[in-house]
Amino acid sequence: MQFKTFLTAAAIAGLASAQSNDTTPSLAAALNSTSDLSSLNTLLGQNPDILNTLANATNITIFAPSNSAFESILNSPDVQALQADGTVAALLTYHVLNGTVYAENITSTPTFAHTLLSNETYSTVTGGQVVGVRLVNGTDGGNVTVISGFGQRSNVVTANVNVTNGVVHIIDQVLTIPGNVSSTALAANLTALAGALQATNLTDTLDTTPDITVFAPTNAAFEDIGSALANLTVEQASAILGYHVINGTVAYSSLLSNGSSVDTLAGPPVNITIEDGEVFVNSARVIAADILVSGGVVHVIDSVLNPNSTLTPNPDEDEPAVAYSGASSGAVPYTSGITAPTATTYSNLASTTDAVAEGYTAAPSDALNSASESAATGASSTSSAGAAMPTGAIGAAALFGGAAWLANL
Repeated sequence: MQFKTFLTAAAIAGLASAQSNDTTPSLAAALNSTSDLSSLNTLLGQNPDILNTLANATNITIFAPSNSAFESILNSPDVQALQADGTVAALLTYHVLNGTVYAENITSTPTFAHTLLSNETYSTVTGGQVVGVRLVNGTDGGNVTVISGFGQRSNVVTANVNVTNGVVHIIDQVLTIPGNVSSTALAANLTALAGALQATNLTDTLDTTPDITVFAPTNAAFEDIGSALANLTVEQASAILGYHVINGTVAYSSLLSNGSSVDTLAGPPVNITIEDGEVFVNSARVIAADILVSGGVVHVIDSVLNPNSTLTPNPDEDEPAVAYSGASSGAVPYTSGITAPTATTYSNLASTTDAVAEGYTAAPSDALNSASESAATGASSTSSAGAAMPTGAIGAAALFGGAAWLANL
């Protein structure tokens, strides 16, 4: 793998000193001695509670934004777009994993690791919000990419900086805290889905429910069956939308297994097929996987699911499968009054990901059941949570709650 893994002589000396002095956290010594982390070090100094938490934690992984990553935030017009108490602390904890993850253990199959971000204002994922890590551009000489909210991709530029209580990887972009389902749908230009949720009064349900998976049809998918949707009652439309939601399980792509069947919020199950690295939900193809949201994950699909259809996937067919017999295309429904996303945010989310293609290893057949049981174990801490903030809707810079703290970096 092509990683820059060196530390300066001063950093090595600092680490050695930390290891010989129990009163000096090794992490603090590393931060003080690594020039490219001076901005992060200053920010942590302004948040002593977080610094103390990290110094006393064990077996952690820190994705540490470089100075240039913070500089890009300073230069963003969105830097003052969101001001909320606790946002900086939430963002810092989102950069810390429970457990140590070394670069050589990361593969092209994505891994989703829980972070220390468990504040229900920002996340209702049991065990803490996750980041995805995966190897891109091959298995030998590839680069580690960290996936965060709104399709943000951050690259590891310096890997495996060992500290006494874990490991640090320096990254080139600040991670973005995932937003809720509705704000993410808008950012991804899934405006028909966002409008349909509003029309059926399901927006709050999906935004506040913990541990969910949403299969999100594109606007083109809604357009393809426009005639079938034109005269639906609210109850009928709600049943269709509920068939796109798995409740109680966050089914990241690495948990999907060929031939599995998963119950939906509407009741009937959906069937998962994996063939030649492509994932299908019933007959719909997953075209963008693992978009993280505050309550779980969204997978974008190319057609609208039908709970009454027995249509099976055809991997050899490029055109989306229409599961509504006799339906014809029409204007994209549910989009009246729905605001389109900014070009920058949309570009991160609109492209097809290969997270479930190249290098994909099918999950064990009971992986989803295990994930569901894990979520149920901790459900009491999240089941009454309020709606997570729609963070990141205008980009990563908006997460910092104003520019005052940045002026001192």
